[in-house]
Amino acid sequence: MSIDPDAISRRAFLMASSVALAAVGSPFPDTKDATSPDASAANTPSTLPAANTVTVNLVVNGEPHRLELDSRSTLLDTLRERLGLQGTKKGCDHGQCGACTVHVDGRRVVSCLTLAVQANDRKVTTIEGVTGAAGSLHPMQQAFVDHDALQCGYCTPGQIMSAIACVEEGHTGTADEIREYMSGNLCRCGAYVGILAAIQQVAGRKARP
Repeated sequence: MSIDPDAISRRAFLMASSVALAAVGSPFPDTKDATSPDASAANTPSTLPAANTVTVNLVVNGEPHRLELDSRSTLLDTLRERLGLQGTKKGCDHGQCGACTVHVDGRRVVSCLTLAVQANDRKVTTIEGVTGAAGSLHPMQQAFVDHDALQCGYCTPGQIMSAIACVEEGHTGTADEIREYMSGNLCRCGAYVGILAAIQQVAGRKARP
């Protein structure tokens, strides 16, 4: 097709481009149509890379578990989806809200940022594991009830796990110290006054303001 360069129009330009493209073929020879048989086959599950499966041994709330997991599995998802311990909550899933706090070998961690393999052969305690043998409430759980430190309840398991650790770590000398060491746990309902009072009660003394 011959085009007068002095009188070219948008329509003529598009027509000429289409003819030229048809003559030379696609400028992207390695790109497959998503509907082509080859493209479908490339996306079938059987051709996807296999997950890197690992064996993880966990002792959760005193009970041993041997699990075959994807190496990328978080401790949070393992607890909730594989072991059915759904007291540990998934909040932000970025380690910023504290709703997923559990104890690993007695130390608090955010389980959404902890890989299950990192807890291999270690002792994990969740909110389900802090109650007494007869189902009695942990002193911290009772203190939360006494001081109305829970409202919607979603953040409460993580708050309690952090609060127990806060007392055991000895960070209860003043109200400000408690606030600092509980700052990783957010309460959208704003029950912070009750949470502080509950921790002070369990600590066994009135913290100085």
